[in-house]
Amino acid sequence: MEKLNIFWFRRDLRLFDNTGLYYAQNEKKPVLPIFIFDTEILNDLVDKKDARVSFIHHTLKEIDLQLKKLGSGLLILHGKPEEVFEKLIKDYEIDTVFTNRDYEPYAKERDQKIDDLLKKNGIDFLDFKDHVIFEEKEILNGSEEPYKVFTPYKNKWLESLKNNQLQPFDVQLSVDKFYQFEPEFPDLESIGFEKSTIEIADKSYPEEIIKKYDKLRDYPAKNGTSRLGIHLRFGTISIRQAVKKAQALNDTWLNELIWREFYSMILGNFPHVMNAAFKSKYDAIPWRNEEEDFEKWCQGKTGYPIVDAGMRELNSTGYMHNRVRMITASFLTKHLLIDWRWGEAYFAEKLLDYELSSNNGGWQWAAGTGTDAQPYFRIFNPYSQTDKFDKENKYIKKWIPELNTKEYPEPMVDHKFARQRALDTYKQALDQ
Repeated sequence: MEKLNIFWFRRDLRLFDNTGLYYAQNEKKPVLPIFIFDTEILNDLVDKKDARVSFIHHTLKEIDLQLKKLGSGLLILHGKPEEVFEKLIKDYEIDTVFTNRDYEPYAKERDQKIDDLLKKNGIDFLDFKDHVIFEEKEILNGSEEPYKVFTPYKNKWLESLKNNQLQPFDVQLSVDKFYQFEPEFPDLESIGFEKSTIEIADKSYPEEIIKKYDKLRDYPAKNGTSRLGIHLRFGTISIRQAVKKAQALNDTWLNELIWREFYSMILGNFPHVMNAAFKSKYDAIPWRNEEEDFEKWCQGKTGYPIVDAGMRELNSTGYMHNRVRMITASFLTKHLLIDWRWGEAYFAEKLLDYELSSNNGGWQWAAGTGTDAQPYFRIFNPYSQTDKFDKENKYIKKWIPELNTKEYPEPMVDHKFARQRALDTYKQALDQ
């Protein structure tokens, strides 16, 4: 049996500018590309038409077709990663497993188990940086500690970028580089899912939109955002390519990419944020956690049109405009005094572009419990936000056709009352 190397696809679903795949190819042995539909993750998904699973399946099919032209293919596996690798070790003569790093707590734990298993069998496990420009320990302050505030982090990030040429990793798509075999490609049903009808934006860069990003991004009725979040999440585009585009097209868009890296760095260095407030004193807030109120928020029936439009967009498309994400999150945590973790979990279930670090960071920002230097008394007024960003109600009317009729509910809570209640609750909790 010939010796081979494995490349394990995860959050890097592309054959171009792929760090781990590039290094796997540089060895003299043929590369067997694999993807594991991880039951540890899939079993937690309630919706069997989850659009993210459909998207991954469709993307893997495209990769498989490209590899088939080279006499190879993508080996799709299904199960617990440890058990999958135990079988791979029996079926193939493996020299090294190559992959790209994933920074989420579950992924780190999983990779440690795989590393241990492979080592016992005399197999190397090599992982590479691919999903970010800078990892959690690469951008540090003068005291060699991680930053806790975005602006100084951003400045150091930009300074460090000057020394990083963002060269693509040139993957060779040639027959001699890949293991020659004919794997069958499984359908979605065989892994317990069905095809979603939700449409996903193309991964090509909408350059004209990105150029105007700083001027249009806050207006939900306008086509003013790139919609590339899902592609960054699953690595169907390269972060190096994205940063180069941002440098050429729009500094504000680049700023958003740096926010993504900032939150990834925070999760990596301060893993307690997964379940607790970044600033621990905020864990003292006595949330109301009224389930009936939460349900109204989830369904887009709060009586606040901008909030309801956002939630209905999310429920229908798996996407929500970024400005509206902030408004809906502020409403849940401040107007309703419902724990940010409830909202975070709901977004995690629904958002196509869900990334643990960014979702957690955004929710803690909205709740005032996170890294943000702003004090807790920043409370978005849904009415003034509407006047500012959807004055003609174009976005709202798209998602709430029954607006201004008897069918649309009255506001579930008075804004002035809710604002004061939030201020009093936070102040009392923090003064103790």
